[in-house]
Amino acid sequence: MPTWSNIYFQNSASPLMEQMILFHDNIMFIMMMILTMVFIMMMNISMNKFNNMKLIENQKIEIIWTMIPMIILIYIAIPSLHLLYLSDETMNPSITIKIIGHQWYWSYEYSDFKNYQFDSYMIKDNNLNNFRIMDVDNRTIVPMKIYIRSLISSSDVIHAWTIPALAVKADALPSRINQLLFYTNRPGIFFGQCSEICGVNHSFMPICIESINNSSFIKWMKNF
Repeated sequence: MPTWSNIYFQNSASPLMEQMILFHDNIMFIMMMILTMVFIMMMNISMNKFNNMKLIENQKIEIIWTMIPMIILIYIAIPSLHLLYLSDETMNPSITIKIIGHQWYWSYEYSDFKNYQFDSYMIKDNNLNNFRIMDVDNRTIVPMKIYIRSLISSSDVIHAWTIPALAVKADALPSRINQLLFYTNRPGIFFGQCSEICGVNHSFMPICIESINNSSFIKWMKNF
């Protein structure tokens, strides 16, 4: 979960998030190289070291500073498009969960298991120091290492269902169903919040996903 001292991404819990973190690190490296080069050139210009160079109508320089940005953009675009299509890909999900946003809570329905459904409200107990404004009374239990499809909608206004550790985010729109696929590669509890301003209690409708092994998930469904 996010903390005050956390200035980087949350620990990844899905292959998609791992790829996004790797892509971010590569882009940051390229940006730092460009900033360093621009800074060096600006310092040289300020110290009049380029006065003797013929910068006007110099075809070689024109080609260099046109081709290098093109190569950099192509290098960035290829993995970016790969991640974009990977995030929208659907791969034979084993479980479907229907998620409905309300003012201001979430409803979940496991339609594959005799229509198990429940509402998830934020816990208002101030004694929860570590999970304040993040934990809920009914966590969404999912099995790990299984593709899960989420069908997301809203009953009133626009919401957004987001789990940063899984790199998933989808708008919950009235009269419309959005679909996303997620996969957890380790057990744990992953937190999110509504990411679309939806009213006065927008900040108090958290999302809590608990990933467990398959046998524990089956026991949970039997004892539901």
